[in-house]
Amino acid sequence: MTNEWIALLWLLLPLAALSGWWAAWRSMKAAASEGQKRIHPEYFKGLNFVLNEQPDKAIEVFIRMLEVDSETVETHLALGNLFRRRGEVDRAIRIHQNLIARPTLDREQRAMALLELGMDYMRSGLLDRAEGLFKELVETGSHSIQAYSELLEIYQQEKEWDNAISIARKLELVSGKSLGPVIAQFYCEKAYNDLSQGDIKQARDCIRRALNIDGECVRASMIEAEIAMDEGRLKQALKAYKRVEVQDPEYIPEVIYPLLECYRKLDKVDEFMEFLRNIVDKHGGITPLLMLSGLIEEKQSEEEAIKYISAELRKRPTVKGVDRMIEYALSRAEGEARESLTMIKDLTSKLLEKHAMYKCVRCGFDAKSLHWQCPGCKNWNSVKPVHGVEGE
Repeated sequence: MTNEWIALLWLLLPLAALSGWWAAWRSMKAAASEGQKRIHPEYFKGLNFVLNEQPDKAIEVFIRMLEVDSETVETHLALGNLFRRRGEVDRAIRIHQNLIARPTLDREQRAMALLELGMDYMRSGLLDRAEGLFKELVETGSHSIQAYSELLEIYQQEKEWDNAISIARKLELVSGKSLGPVIAQFYCEKAYNDLSQGDIKQARDCIRRALNIDGECVRASMIEAEIAMDEGRLKQALKAYKRVEVQDPEYIPEVIYPLLECYRKLDKVDEFMEFLRNIVDKHGGITPLLMLSGLIEEKQSEEEAIKYISAELRKRPTVKGVDRMIEYALSRAEGEARESLTMIKDLTSKLLEKHAMYKCVRCGFDAKSLHWQCPGCKNWNSVKPVHGVEGE
């Protein structure tokens, strides 16, 4: 017997008992005038379905027998919730719609039924209907935190960032929880939309708002730097990119190559090399290390680059670092040694190709590229570069 069947059985037993009691009461009442007592035959029919592990048929029987009143509302809500979790959203919707149509529900019971029906619509992708129900709930002040949370999810799915910002601020008020980092991401999304439409001024305003709300928003700094680069304001771009080290050092690898471009255009590569040395000493990371070794080779010699990277790899070995060392060795190897190194290089390259370079710190979602919102758990700012032997 599966866990799902066991859970369903536990739900059906009290439902069956309640249905049986109700049916028996009705039968006893009728029998009083007839001089005999009988239990409703549908009750035995439902129990037979339960015992024969036919939950769908049993549920249909008990729903037919069970009238909605103040004592059975929670049972109907639980049953609808179970249907939704099992993926049978149409049935969940029917149960919750049936509840809402009953005039005997009190205010709290109706609000709970509306909330559950809204969740049904969310699950089935009927976002407009769900939105209407959640708006009704927040207008009445019922289940405000959950209703606002669901509205926020809807507006994120539909990429309605102005509505998302408005709802997030209201959710902050009713929940007492700060959503600054999330709202900053919404402004970053707006900034990208503005840039795609050529509205640089509006994009800058969104970035300013994002950084005012969340001073540690790496994404906002990167967008600010990109705008400055496009406009030829290299010093401003440099300042914005270097801000990332203070905001969140884990994202330093994302700005290394744009920083090199800035420093080259400013003819300050030596200054960049010193910056990289400090980064490697303070934070580690194979991306700045490989960048620095390449510049040492460019400015000095391959021998000096090999010495530097060898010394650093002894402290913090990584697959990427070994891969670079093999490249250096291949440039000098001949004959069988070259063949062996080529085989090893193929292995390290394949290992790097298969390995995810980013991981969500919340749910563990693996990715080849950076996502500001995790595709798995939908959290913002949770996907970061992988560190360790196979990462940075």
